[in-house]
Amino acid sequence: MNIYVGNLSFKMTEGELQKLFEKYGKVTRVTIIKEKETDRSKGFGFVEMDESADSDKAIEELNGFSAKGRDLRVNKAKSKEEKSQERRKKR
Repeated sequence: MNIYVGNLSFKMTEGELQKLFEKYGKVTRVTIIKEKETDRSKGFGFVEMDESADSDKAIEELNGFSAKGRDLRVNKAKSKEEKSQERRKKR
C-alpha cells in the first residue's frame, strides 16, 4: 500500500522516515518529494509497505505523531484518478 506522509520537517531524511515506518512492518520504498531547482524537501512524501494490515496500523499510529517538531499527517495515498474525481466533485 502507498501511504502519504505530510507536514514533514524539511530536515527529515528518507532514512529517518523509513525507520519510523519499519516499526510497523516491511517498508519497500520511501520517497520525500523535493524541489527540482533547490533539492529542498517540499514537506511531504510517500512510503510503500507490503502488507495492508501493517500499512493500516502505521497510518493509525503515526497520523498526528510528532516527528522533528511537526505533527505528521498520514493517510492512504490517493491515485491520480481518485484526486481527479475529487477535483471534479468540488466544481
